Amino acid sequence: MLTIISWIALAIGIICTLIIVIDVSRHPQMMKIMNVVWPINGWFFGPFAVWAYFKWGRLKAKDANEEDDRKNSAKVFVSSSHCAGGCTFGDIVGVPIVAMTGIAIAGSTLFAHYLVEFLLAYLFGIAFQFFAIYPMDKDQGVMQSFKASIKADTLSVITFQIGMFGWMAIVHYLLFTTPPKPHEPTYWFMMQIAMIIGFLVSFPPNWWLVRKGIKEAM
Repeated sequence: MLTIISWIALAIGIICTLIIVIDVSRHPQMMKIMNVVWPINGWFFGPFAVWAYFKWGRLKAKDANEEDDRKNSAKVFVSSSHCAGGCTFGDIVGVPIVAMTGIAIAGSTLFAHYLVEFLLAYLFGIAFQFFAIYPMDKDQGVMQSFKASIKADTLSVITFQIGMFGWMAIVHYLLFTTPPKPHEPTYWFMMQIAMIIGFLVSFPPNWWLVRKGIKEAM
């Protein structure tokens, strides 16, 4: 039954991603990196991501003709989605690397996933932030934009990964006698849940970063 549920959840995620990809290709975002972020979020947030995209994301399209009257909570949601997009991309890239190399830390593949996926999530998280900051003010230079990206997104990435890794630990040690493997649909269904939890854990820090002016509301 769980396998069937997993296939359904994954299919819904892929369909939602495709819906957003098709629409964003017709209505590109003013901030180019969001053309990538919204589809990634569609994979794990499913129909909610589609709803959020059409309600809030479309307001930031190049051809938008509606007034951007979003509340601050909606802007923080988009900022958190931006962070989640980079982290999720890094985590998804990291999974097959660990699976194919068979690396382990202290005899545990879970710890190897933690290390590899955190490094990649941080790398892509900062990269996504850089491509949000640098195009808005190229006069400040690449290095200054890179430093601003680290300052803006480090806490977001760390808290996202804490939430995600916490769920992975529950899956690995508590929910299954034999944890699901990356070639099984259940594994990726658990990853979808992990991304949602990571998003929820990172939302309050993102709110704080935006309120303090360390991170721009999107």
